[in-house]
Amino acid sequence: MKVPPVFDIDTLIDDPDTKIIVCCGSGGVGKTTTAAAVGVRAAERGRDVVVLTVDPARRLAQALGLTELDNTPRPVEGAEGDLHAMMLDMKRTFDEIVEAHSDPERAQQILANPFYQSLSSSLSGTQEYMAMEKLGQLHRSGDWDLIVVDTPPSRSALDFLDAPERMGRFLDGRLIKLLMAPAKAGGRFGMKVVTAGFGMFTSVITKVLGGQLIRDMQTFVLAFDTMFGGFRERAEQTYRLLQAPGTAFLVVAAPEPDALREASYFVERLAEEHMPMAGLVVNRVHRSDASHLSAVRSQAAAETLEARGSHRLTASLLRLHAERMHITARETRLRESFISSHPSVPVATVGAMAEDVHDLEGLRAIGSDLAGEATEPAA
Repeated sequence: MKVPPVFDIDTLIDDPDTKIIVCCGSGGVGKTTTAAAVGVRAAERGRDVVVLTVDPARRLAQALGLTELDNTPRPVEGAEGDLHAMMLDMKRTFDEIVEAHSDPERAQQILANPFYQSLSSSLSGTQEYMAMEKLGQLHRSGDWDLIVVDTPPSRSALDFLDAPERMGRFLDGRLIKLLMAPAKAGGRFGMKVVTAGFGMFTSVITKVLGGQLIRDMQTFVLAFDTMFGGFRERAEQTYRLLQAPGTAFLVVAAPEPDALREASYFVERLAEEHMPMAGLVVNRVHRSDASHLSAVRSQAAAETLEARGSHRLTASLLRLHAERMHITARETRLRESFISSHPSVPVATVGAMAEDVHDLEGLRAIGSDLAGEATEPAA
């Protein structure tokens, strides 16, 4: 089997040209913890770092030993170096955009609109679009020289790549254009024609959605009209930023068939979008300090001791070791299968921990593992 390129986390984070690291992967593979570990290691190696999580499960705060995270970067106490962390608040980010790009009167009109309040909290794709906005804000601020992004779980982790196009489809959609038409129609004749058409449209759609909702939608669209172009433009700028050489995507997976299939999907999608790929992290890999003792020999020794009726504890330990070696062999085969399909992708492994990581020391241990340094034996 071809040996994959070596993944070197320290070379990546020490490079001053690396500005953004995006961690993506399916749910339950330790992606959030990996992002936090990368942030801690980068900060302690001299980078000014902010870690942004889009995952609403609050695991980043727990991993960093914080009681809470919000939409504002907070310093991480106990970290050596300049490390901040934050969790995306989708609605608050949307509100901030409205306030920043509207005059106070119009901003208040938009924020108080019932349709906007629903849109900013529940429209499909809004979370991913707002993640793009927040990433762009952090980058433009210049306050940090490295931004680590922890994305949502499963395939939605790459939905933010589609955010500009999805928002564009929404803003250019037929419903939006119809709602804007009466106010944009020019001349008395044009207004009569559009109003007649809009009246026929609303007579149908009102039966489905209700008259008040239609009025709220139209009021929102008219107030929001001047901001539409800015939304699309900023999203496209951030999309180009993700394709730039200063960005690196890190795919995180567990040594399980489903997780590695998802990892393959991520790698292929990133290649299609011309996004810079840093490597794959296979997390929670089982290891043993007695790997020279094979599963077959361990099983045979356990059976011999059990047949003699002695050293029952030793026999049980030998069986546990045999099971661990079977797991290790299966994980190795899965990893080799991924490597054979993606031979150019650098691969790093992180050993399984005895318990969930919830403090800086645990994150430092993961960072050391990513760097290939000697760590305490994994459980």
